[in-house]
Amino acid sequence: MYLHAKTKIPGMLQYINENPQRYISDQAWDKMLESMNEFNLRLHDGKAQGSEFLGWVDLPANALKSVDEDYKKAMDLFADKEAVVCVGIGGSYLGTRAVLSALQTPFSNAQPEMLYAGHQLDEAYHDDLLKYLRNKDFGIIVISKSGTTTEPAVAFRLLKNLLKEQGKGDELKKHIIAITDAKKGALRSLADELDLVSYVVPDDVGGRFSVLTPVGLVPLAVAGVDLQALLEGARDMSELVSYRQLPGRNPAVQYAAFRKLMWDSKKSVEILANTLPSLSYVAEWWKQLFGESEGKEHKGLLPANINMTSDLHSLGQFIQEGNPMFFETFLKVKSSDRNLKIPREVANLDNLNYLAGKSMDYINQKAAEGTQKAHADGAVPVSEIIIDKTDEYHLGQLLYFFEKACGMSAYSLGVNPFDQPGVEAYKSNMFTLLGKK
Repeated sequence: MYLHAKTKIPGMLQYINENPQRYISDQAWDKMLESMNEFNLRLHDGKAQGSEFLGWVDLPANALKSVDEDYKKAMDLFADKEAVVCVGIGGSYLGTRAVLSALQTPFSNAQPEMLYAGHQLDEAYHDDLLKYLRNKDFGIIVISKSGTTTEPAVAFRLLKNLLKEQGKGDELKKHIIAITDAKKGALRSLADELDLVSYVVPDDVGGRFSVLTPVGLVPLAVAGVDLQALLEGARDMSELVSYRQLPGRNPAVQYAAFRKLMWDSKKSVEILANTLPSLSYVAEWWKQLFGESEGKEHKGLLPANINMTSDLHSLGQFIQEGNPMFFETFLKVKSSDRNLKIPREVANLDNLNYLAGKSMDYINQKAAEGTQKAHADGAVPVSEIIIDKTDEYHLGQLLYFFEKACGMSAYSLGVNPFDQPGVEAYKSNMFTLLGKK
């Protein structure tokens, strides 16, 4: 019983499972690949649950047709802004933050500076944000299909009020972009009333699948991201993971199949181990994507993540020898575009001269490889997802790969990937406690 599944396409994302542990027979693997490819077909033929929310499946190729013209208004409006605040929660902001965090470091000094609000209800955070913006020329990108979701609506009201305090109440349309429903809702009414530059949240794409719609593309365009490359990467991945692709050559089918086999073997948690801190928000986006899509009817793997190598000094012991309820997927980048080498020191007091001349990326890669081997030797099923580099093209690949695999994975559990009925429970209780009529 040995699993050896590998997809290697030059210039494309790779999914590799070469775990030496004997978890899955070749027969079970081949059978699950064929089964998963049937669920892949369901994402195209519109015959399964939630088919009204499958607009994301063919989105990359469609969006590429007019991407240069579609977002010019937003880019022009905010071209000279010092800062832009992206107001949204969940899928309305996580995709944007995932891409920008992967492309930029905290020291990038990008202009405009992209800030975030409305993704939580922390008073200190929002108070400090308002103070930080008080003497700045800033813009707001507010993202909400209804315009009444509590967290972003509260933040938007505070930010609008700050613009008015700055004397800009009569020219709000120069400072606000709305991304909302095409015809109805509070935010649509405001956008029409103020003649705001606005974009539409597609009816056939749910929030957690919306990063390649205006929900993600507007703020990314304003931030200077190459949308053409992002969408080209997603489009190329959509072809690689099509149901027409042979299952043994389809990385999304393989990933979804492995997840289902882990669920069948009573694993309850998938750990995504991102090997670069810049990918931590990709992991946050991934957590929402899979958690909200699969976590229904008492089913679904809990998506958790660790940041390498930091979390090895806090969770490494548990992963190595704790409750064997999980399997692990390493998210890796093949190569770095930097070349930060370790210098040699005569005294060698830290005993690091054996690393002299080697790059920090090389050390990080070896740390990841050593961790994978240790965890596999400790009976943790391990696989890896590899992208060539953290640029727009490869991030587009990665985002679409996860979306496609998520749809198949949820269907294999017998749940609708595109609804979230449980989310309404906390809202109902919160509104009652707040005294909402």
